[in-house]
Amino acid sequence: MLDTTFVLAITVGVLTTAGVWLLQQRDMVRTIFGLTLVSHAANLLLLASGVPGWRHEPLLNVTTAADAADPLPQAFVLTAIVISMATTILMLSLAVVGRNDDQERAPTVEDHPDTDGSPAPEPTPEEERA
Repeated sequence: MLDTTFVLAITVGVLTTAGVWLLQQRDMVRTIFGLTLVSHAANLLLLASGVPGWRHEPLLNVTTAADAADPLPQAFVLTAIVISMATTILMLSLAVVGRNDDQERAPTVEDHPDTDGSPAPEPTPEEERA
């Protein structure tokens, strides 16, 4: 009734749609989760397009070379998963360490604790030489 490619296409579409919706949110963590969902959708699309269900394991003693699945998309997806995990961990750690995520509104000069809104003073000649 439901073909495997149809289910995979719907799954990739749902993951991409949810990821794009989360990317458009103002919260930093939701943005990171959205990027992760889009990454998972791309991985699933690459894996589904490169390894059809009717292929066999690429083992020499089990199948012939004509019936074996191409291992290159599997290696690409495995590499992409590792890179995606490292990127997600980096972004989440930056979101935790950051003072605020600047997603509520654009920062202004008054928000900076070292300024009172006046222009910066001109540097002295001694400061310019240093």
